[in-house]
Amino acid sequence: MAEPDPQPMASGTGQRLGAPDTLGISTLDPGHKPPAMPPGRHVTIRVRMLDDTEELFDISQKSTGKVLFDLVCSHMNLIEGDYFGLEFQNHQKMMVWLDHIKPIIKQLRRPKHTILRFAVKFFPPDHAQLLEELTRYLFALQIKQDVSCGRLTCNDTSAALMVSHIIQSEIGDFEESQCRSHLLNNNYIPEQMPMIDKIMEFHSKNIGQTPAESDFQLLEVARRLEMYGIRLHPAKDREGTRLSLSVAPTGVLVLKGHTKINAFNWSKVRKLSFKRKRFLIKLRPDLNNSYQDTLEFLMGSRDCCKVFWKICVEYHAFFRLFEEPKPKPKPVLFTRGSAFRFSGRTQKQVIDYVRESEFKKIPFERKHSRVQHNIRLSPLPSPRHHEVSAESGAPADRVDSPSPRHWKESVLVSAEDPSASRTTRASPSHQRNGHEDRMGSVSRTEETRGSTRPAHPEHLSTAVVLNSPHPSASSGHSHGMVNGQKSLELCSYSPDGRQPSPLTSPLLNDAGSVRTDDEDDVRRKRFPTDRAYFIAKELLTTERTYLKDLEVVTVSFQSAVGQDEATPDSLKNTVLSTFEPLHKFHAGFLREVEQRLALWEGRSNAHIKGDYQHIGDVMLNNLQGLKPLTANLHKQSEVLLELEKACRASRRLEGLCRDFELQKVCYVPLNVFILRPLHRLSHYKQILERLCKHYPATHGDFRDCRAALADVSEMVEQLQGSLIKMENFQKLLELKKDLIGVDNLVVPGREFIRLGCLSKLSGKGLQQRMFFLFNDVILYTSRGMMGTNQFRVHGQLPLHGMTIRESEDEWGVPHAFTLVGQQQSLVVAASSLMEMEKWMDDIQGAIETVKTSKGPSSDLLTCSLIDNKCPEDSLVEAESEDDITASHTSLERSSPHRGNTMVHVCWHRNTSVSMVDFSLAVENQLSGNLLRKFKNSNGWQKLWVVFTNFSLFFYKSHQDDYPLASLPLLGYSVTVPSESENIHKEYVFKLHFKSHVYYFRSESEYTFERWMEVIRSATVPSISARVRNGKESHPH
Repeated sequence: MAEPDPQPMASGTGQRLGAPDTLGISTLDPGHKPPAMPPGRHVTIRVRMLDDTEELFDISQKSTGKVLFDLVCSHMNLIEGDYFGLEFQNHQKMMVWLDHIKPIIKQLRRPKHTILRFAVKFFPPDHAQLLEELTRYLFALQIKQDVSCGRLTCNDTSAALMVSHIIQSEIGDFEESQCRSHLLNNNYIPEQMPMIDKIMEFHSKNIGQTPAESDFQLLEVARRLEMYGIRLHPAKDREGTRLSLSVAPTGVLVLKGHTKINAFNWSKVRKLSFKRKRFLIKLRPDLNNSYQDTLEFLMGSRDCCKVFWKICVEYHAFFRLFEEPKPKPKPVLFTRGSAFRFSGRTQKQVIDYVRESEFKKIPFERKHSRVQHNIRLSPLPSPRHHEVSAESGAPADRVDSPSPRHWKESVLVSAEDPSASRTTRASPSHQRNGHEDRMGSVSRTEETRGSTRPAHPEHLSTAVVLNSPHPSASSGHSHGMVNGQKSLELCSYSPDGRQPSPLTSPLLNDAGSVRTDDEDDVRRKRFPTDRAYFIAKELLTTERTYLKDLEVVTVSFQSAVGQDEATPDSLKNTVLSTFEPLHKFHAGFLREVEQRLALWEGRSNAHIKGDYQHIGDVMLNNLQGLKPLTANLHKQSEVLLELEKACRASRRLEGLCRDFELQKVCYVPLNVFILRPLHRLSHYKQILERLCKHYPATHGDFRDCRAALADVSEMVEQLQGSLIKMENFQKLLELKKDLIGVDNLVVPGREFIRLGCLSKLSGKGLQQRMFFLFNDVILYTSRGMMGTNQFRVHGQLPLHGMTIRESEDEWGVPHAFTLVGQQQSLVVAASSLMEMEKWMDDIQGAIETVKTSKGPSSDLLTCSLIDNKCPEDSLVEAESEDDITASHTSLERSSPHRGNTMVHVCWHRNTSVSMVDFSLAVENQLSGNLLRKFKNSNGWQKLWVVFTNFSLFFYKSHQDDYPLASLPLLGYSVTVPSESENIHKEYVFKLHFKSHVYYFRSESEYTFERWMEVIRSATVPSISARVRNGKESHPH
């Protein structure tokens, strides 16, 4: 970024550092440009930003307020601009919001002498709904202003706590002399001097907290205050008592002083209107309500009534409606009432837009405001320091013209030429404060790819973290380069401890491998075409993946964790004695399968290949050799228990295991690898069943395949009971790592049933929550915004005595149902009718099971863990709520967890997964070579693809130790391309999710059917699968 001219800054104002250079598209629809500038005389509008800097915008007087507002948002790269607005003082000395529909000339009498203030207009009840870090930073600036001017009132403790987070974001970690000097020179709250010691005490507890985390903590404290987001409008009741009216996301509030005395929820309000000075609230009839039908408040003037009525209309539409209300048709003869309506996107539309158009996000790096160079809130470079180069390689969808463009010798931002507000990246020599690596790497990567083809949104590197509220990872470590020179670090996490969103793992770029369409066609024609050959080849490809998974435990885990002194000898011995023999056996088995397939394909000893076109004898001999290792397969539960006990007994070992799970080689949770040997027997059984079904009884290989099938079926039957228990136990342990706020998740008799995303209806409206259904309780959580990627538990609903009913008509919310417990009731809404039915069926089934059960059953796995807590846990005691918050924050910062688990995928995709789905997914594992093609690319790219855990994992070859990228499949649809898509190849299937389209090409009809089958198991939940194998209820 070019260095702006140093300017004197107002005391106490925090400056934004790390602003990106390229400009966003603000609040416009995807792919749209700012509206064309209407003809007419231009005028300069002055806008004061939240950091107290002022920007000038050159705009036509006939332009609407929307044009100016979009220009301001585009100037700042603000995607979630709909939460904000421009307010000004009208000719009646009243602060009003700029109307987006009316022309500016009709709203500003003296535009040149009017200063518009960019401010927060809509305050969401939960700041976790703000998906962009830049948006949360702007909200933090607004809170800082409100606290400073006394609008956001609170007690001394809350005020000191908020100031401590503000100065942590400005000057960094606590240093006594620096902190005291800073507080003496800067006033953040009225009457600050007596509170300096308390502020310093809180500041000393924030050590290690980043500016972004400080913003989050500031909002967390502020949103719990009674006056958060409240703007008072003076009024009187019928008795003449002085009151104030305000509007909130939940409805209309009545306050006396700074105390709420009444609230009218939107669901109770039938109509809001005004008549002269009277503001009228008409309520819905309620037999239990003592209020009269219509409430009347007297305000200062008709204009005061209208201003408040307008903001009520906008708040109701923004937080309650699913989409922007359509304009009413203009009457022909006469008009009645006001024509004002809400213009813009609703909150739901904003959230959906940010998630769907995730590739349009631009990284924003929040840095300390007072310890770095001052940089304006606006990301525009200074006109005197550089000109924009045409070779800077900005993405194609953000550059309207490739020609060089010089900045005007002015600080004006003009809307006349849209391309002027979509600049390319400045020269790296102008980057400051470490931004060269961050933004430069993004642009350079896109430039490399753009040199051969247009930039594709799905090819962005992991530096652009999509669909995640966290700041993006530093690009210096995780950018993909062509020809496989540098891999994409899917499983690694950024230096600040945050992982990329699980939904944004990039697929390999097209330059990453050679396209060999013709060569592959020739190769396919030369190889055998018998279905049995491709079944045998599936055995080979999945065995390669299985052996790599065993090496994760025997090699990677042993070197990373097993050699540490914190690992007890009992755990080392159990792991070694269990997995080493299995690894040795399957390595020999794989060699035999490879040799047999080489003979079958005719690559060696071609003259005798006819004697080797079968696989049954190899499988029979090796499955008989596997029988002596059945004891090792029974010891998987011991490994799980030993590992969990050791982690509970040692914080160091727990940290080592957590760090290992963050490594690229551990692409699924560690416990999943431990259960792989049991799942592999089921895969052998399925392969042999397909061979026996394919062969006629007279075929030479049929007898061996049938004998091998009998052997493996016997082994699977012996292990089935313990497998079901271990799968449930493993899932409980995995969920325990994803949740905070619950200490007793793994208890005897508890069975996991379903997890997924539901919207909880409360006084604050619909709020996204993650629900976890077990056979005895329902937990509901929200996602934490810190670096741990965990979900915090908000409440528990025991199933005993619970009832459930549909309540869509009762609340007017689609797909809503009510959970009525003995102590608490919840109204929740699913994303679709199918989701609602799945949840209601599972919950009702669990309730019926609770009624007929005789109490929790004993389970050796979970019973062994009871009362086996870490001895260090008993030492942690918090004396106050603030101490608890501080301790949680410190723990979360230092303990990052996986961010690509199925819980996070369900959160982002707004769906759910049951235990039956998990069991089906592990049975349907598949791997092999596929050709991949993007929607707009020309050739096919060969990849080694592994399907497991509801995801596709992509490798350059089967010899790679870790995946280069992944693609979670929940929410995707799998189909066959249509004629209009011009895919003139055989055995091609298409994956499609919103705007993301991928084509995959297999080598035969059999492999095509298999890939379609396993992917559909992850993308299309099977309702009939609930009773399959009796896995809905896990016996103990």
